[in-house]
Amino acid sequence: MKETGFFSVLQRVGRSFMFPIALLPVAGLLLGIGSSFSNQATIDAYNLGSILGEGTVLNLILSIMSATGNVIFANLPLIFAMGVALGMAKQEKEIATLSASVAFLVMHTTISTLLNVTGKINSLEEGAVGNVLGIQSLEMGVFGGIIVGLGVAWLHNRFYKIELPTALSFFGGTRFIPIISTLAYILVGVIMYFIWPWVQTGIHALGGLVTRSGYAGTWIYGIIERALIPFGLHHVFYLPFWQTGLGGTMIIDGVRIAGAQNIFFAQLASPDTARFSVDACRFMSGKFPFMMFGLPGAALAMYQCARKEKRRVAGGLLFSAALTSFLTGITEPLEFTFLFVAPALYIVHCVLAGLSFMLMHILKVAVGMTFSGGFIDLVLFGVLPGNAKTNWIYIVIVGIVYFVIYYLLFSFLIKKFNFRTPGREDIGEETKLYTKKDYQDAKKASNSSRAESILDGFGGADNISDLDCCATRLRVTVKDGAKVDEGALKATGASGVIRKGNGVQVIYGPKVTVIKSEIEEYIKSLEK
Repeated sequence: MKETGFFSVLQRVGRSFMFPIALLPVAGLLLGIGSSFSNQATIDAYNLGSILGEGTVLNLILSIMSATGNVIFANLPLIFAMGVALGMAKQEKEIATLSASVAFLVMHTTISTLLNVTGKINSLEEGAVGNVLGIQSLEMGVFGGIIVGLGVAWLHNRFYKIELPTALSFFGGTRFIPIISTLAYILVGVIMYFIWPWVQTGIHALGGLVTRSGYAGTWIYGIIERALIPFGLHHVFYLPFWQTGLGGTMIIDGVRIAGAQNIFFAQLASPDTARFSVDACRFMSGKFPFMMFGLPGAALAMYQCARKEKRRVAGGLLFSAALTSFLTGITEPLEFTFLFVAPALYIVHCVLAGLSFMLMHILKVAVGMTFSGGFIDLVLFGVLPGNAKTNWIYIVIVGIVYFVIYYLLFSFLIKKFNFRTPGREDIGEETKLYTKKDYQDAKKASNSSRAESILDGFGGADNISDLDCCATRLRVTVKDGAKVDEGALKATGASGVIRKGNGVQVIYGPKVTVIKSEIEEYIKSLEK
């Protein structure tokens, strides 16, 4: 039970990361478009001074876009504090979010006060102290936000229904949460003042070790990142590389930046950047070849291997999923398609994905991303900054080769081992993918009917102890796993179900946020 509980907690942490991570694409678009087209080198290269030069209306608009995108990345620690608290709180989530913002300010103010009183603010090594919302404090990055978010969520879940003595009853219930969070994070701030410099040193040392691991380390990173997708733990794995010193540090415009993604976007915003950091982008660039080219090749292989009478049924969704992967880098519809019917194909995919990361590192490709490796991010963060800065052309060259490899290899394996990929089921047996008609039929069903059917699959509303979702999956913790009916859940339009103890993930695709809202509304209607 302890293992199951630990896994459930990790799942909840991972999905809570999705709240701030979902903001990154918008911030990246603003920063990418604004910085690329307001950069003097780009303006000169394309002779756009008359319409984009300094003093023009477009330059002003682009500068605002760049600044607003940059401010989101600069304040990710606070955003993570609020997002994690929001995701981990079971009820009264808005109170937990407010309390997290208060606790974040209190913790850093406590640290700042101790640094100034003791005189250590000027004695710590360069980069150890940073500006956090105008507060000179220890540079904790998103780790600081996660520490606040997790701690406040725990306090919230434990005390939001507390009843105080009559004289203090006004401060009971949810009003108690910001109060206890403030007091608790004064103490946490004191503790962090003493231990964080040691933690910081350890993180930077580990980051140096990762950097020295070379191409082999990059390959292993890529394999692990893909291998964790089925468990929903990939966000927990890659986020420290993207947002903390584990992914490297660099001085940019006189400021020490920690984290691979932070380094890339700081360089993107800097007018003095001549070449993006390959060491930082090694944790991102490798996604483009297999997301844009490899998985569409696998989709074509599955289509070609389908029975002729079923190709039309499977082809529509395979094409849609392949196009989604190419444009946006959202790959789960394709990955889960062959994960459930032929896990061996997913193992092959993980190895090839790791190899893609390594090849991009070897070829010194330095293209960053906001969320995933699709065409949109490639254009914004590879093509527009220029090949001299990014070496983006190798993504296309390697990608074309990857398309062929995925197509040939998947075609061979599907036929050799007779994997029951979409369209290869027996005649009369339902295909694993869903046609447009299936989608329309499901859409016609009332929200309450779908929610009721899903709840029945989970063993009823009373069997659910926690309900949330990520980008494509409904994530539920149930009280009794024996009551879960996987067949009933798949009948509601799910493309797959993952179970680990009392943790259940149901894959619905991008519409999952709507489904989650329908279920919550239906549960509330039952309580009335």
